[in-house]
Amino acid sequence: MTQGYRHPVPPLLPPAIHQRSLFVLFGEALPSVIEGRRIASRSPTYRLMPITLGPTNAGPALYLLGRVELKGLSEDSTNRLLTQSKVVALLACLALSPSGGFTRRDRLAGLLWPELDQAHARTALRKAVHLARTILGDEAVVSRGDEDLSLAAPVLWCDAVDLRSSIDRGLLGRAVDLYQGPLMPGFFLPECAEFDNWLEDERASLREGAVAACWAMAQHLESAHDRTLATKYAKQMTRLDKTNERLLRRAMQMLDRLGDRAGALSIYDESARRLKKELGIDPSKETVAMMTAIREGRPLT
Repeated sequence: MTQGYRHPVPPLLPPAIHQRSLFVLFGEALPSVIEGRRIASRSPTYRLMPITLGPTNAGPALYLLGRVELKGLSEDSTNRLLTQSKVVALLACLALSPSGGFTRRDRLAGLLWPELDQAHARTALRKAVHLARTILGDEAVVSRGDEDLSLAAPVLWCDAVDLRSSIDRGLLGRAVDLYQGPLMPGFFLPECAEFDNWLEDERASLREGAVAACWAMAQHLESAHDRTLATKYAKQMTRLDKTNERLLRRAMQMLDRLGDRAGALSIYDESARRLKKELGIDPSKETVAMMTAIREGRPLT
């Protein structure tokens, strides 16, 4: 198994997504909770306002959702950094540290260089930090004393960080559109089991955040009697977590309530195919029963 990124890099978003106006939701008592916090905290209102997905400031941008890509630098600088998978992993760890805070050097050394003793691992970490600063600027990686490191968010924009920030600020439409796929798909560091565990946890957290934002949008749009957009977000939710039957049933119920029986049956068929292809299983009896009731026009209980 080769080190680093292994799959082709897809585009971030179709150009039309960058140009159109998206719904921004500010609301209270949203049904989904992420890491113990409500998604938004103000009185529920809807506003249409233009959102441009991507960096809000000039400078380099690190894309980790659905791909691993660095933009805003020369081709030579980009290649120098992206070919050093430990440096990419270091930037991801710093970017996704809780609340953008500092991370202990020993923690980073253990994650990324577990095969080395502490002295040599810290030396390897210093070299990685030096390369990151050389390419991104001295101010990109911030030191606190000799033991802690942090990433300067204004210097390096990151889509995964923006997604979490957008959820915290109630910009749920932006958060959903920023989620272009799993965190760092195909990225692998040999003999770094603890890093692999960290990466899987972060992948799950970001996916759950996007799913929660998507479902909250669907519910509030349904309450606002916007059938078209509520349907869109309900369908999209099932594609964010493709084998989760609980989410599938929620979406099917909503589409049935909205009078879109064909849409409910369509997402059932899509999910059934994915379950068979990816897990080798059929939908559960509960899901099949719901599909049958919808197909026969019977009320759901």
